[in-house]
Amino acid sequence: MRLFNTLTRKKEEFISMIPGEVKMYVCGPTVYNYFHIGNARPFVVFDTLRRYLEYRGYKVTYVQNFTDVDDKIINRAEEEGISPEEVSKKYIQEYFKDAEALGVKRADIHPKVTENIQEIIAFVEKLIKKGYAYEVNGDVYFDTARFEDYGKLSKQNLEDLEAGARIEVNEIKKNPMDFALWKAQKSDELAWNSPWGKGRPGWHIECSVMSTRYLGETIDIHAGGQDLIFPHHENEIAQSEACSGHPFARYWIHNGYINIDNEKMSKSKGNFFTVRDILKEYDAETVRFFLLSAQYRNPINFSRELMEQSKNALERFYNAKKNLEHLLENAVEKELDAIEKDLYHRFEKYRQKFIEAMEDDINTADAIAAIFELVKEMNATVRIEHSKQLIKGSLDLLIELTGVLGLLTKKEDTIDTEVEELVQLRQKARKEKNFALADQIRDQLKERGITIEDTPQGVRIIKK
Repeated sequence: MRLFNTLTRKKEEFISMIPGEVKMYVCGPTVYNYFHIGNARPFVVFDTLRRYLEYRGYKVTYVQNFTDVDDKIINRAEEEGISPEEVSKKYIQEYFKDAEALGVKRADIHPKVTENIQEIIAFVEKLIKKGYAYEVNGDVYFDTARFEDYGKLSKQNLEDLEAGARIEVNEIKKNPMDFALWKAQKSDELAWNSPWGKGRPGWHIECSVMSTRYLGETIDIHAGGQDLIFPHHENEIAQSEACSGHPFARYWIHNGYINIDNEKMSKSKGNFFTVRDILKEYDAETVRFFLLSAQYRNPINFSRELMEQSKNALERFYNAKKNLEHLLENAVEKELDAIEKDLYHRFEKYRQKFIEAMEDDINTADAIAAIFELVKEMNATVRIEHSKQLIKGSLDLLIELTGVLGLLTKKEDTIDTEVEELVQLRQKARKEKNFALADQIRDQLKERGITIEDTPQGVRIIKK
């Protein structure tokens, strides 16, 4: 597999440090609100990368943090009249609701900043001891001039960065680009005791500490949105490698932005949508399909037109699945003949096309295209007269490939006894040529969201 490494700006063959195992860290949300469609993209994209690595046989240890200490959380607590702890607890629960609706599997570990305060303090103390950090009036800053490789991820040199930087009022730093590792307490805000007085962690330090604690000093993959390259991930590299003396992450992977109707998403433009808002209008699996419909590094445009296209495309997958399930119910047991073996061999080539797309920097757009080709060929060739073995093999292949993308996961609604009885009554009326009664029952079922299709293999019941 080849992945585009932001650190080297090229696709590289992925080789894990330990054969068969992958250590992967993905930056999680700051939990002060529902997450928006832009946040959803990395959650879905890197969940898919994880699924694919597992599909290929890797044991993946996946860590995604929650930032539960931040100015935004403190401000939201004041707005809602509750404590910062209550705010973060509330929105962590809401995150899981929306993420799980999108088919995002829970991480193996979801650490929180508040659970790692002592580890953060020890990390900062080590940086001070090694000469990479300094304390001023209870604040602790990382000295960027001391880290020679600062800027290697964003491909910017320190002089250029400093030229465009400002020192905020009341900040006493050696250099404009120095960043806070520890912040002294202001008024009565949330704070912890430290060697430098009461305070709380800076934003960047948390991911370095939690990644190191749960995955080790060097990990295979560190991922997040493109907006995190600078300064967040740049600062993570500096403080982590200064502390350990080892490379922090071997592959840095970043997804592209989402635009709304061809404009950058922003609250001021009124085109800012949370996933919770979108789920009022669209099924969550449709949103996931949309987010995977473009290669992850490319920008993607969110619009209702594209959402409708995603909805229709996903429906084609479901129709293919339902058709195969219907055929399977009525198929007969027999050995594969030469024609069927040839058919299955043709279907197998789409698995290879799917894998080739995913191996090429997780190209989900081409992977979806391969599934569409598979569906088209299955629809054209698989018939009731074929063996149960071929039909089941076709269905299993479709579920296998879509499952890697986290699609076709909805459980089918069961048909209740009353509906079954009405279907049987309609069949009886048709046999007796009582078409008026058959039509009446069909309309009655339609009002209940049940569509009846008469096929050569029997009645097909579709619940909308």
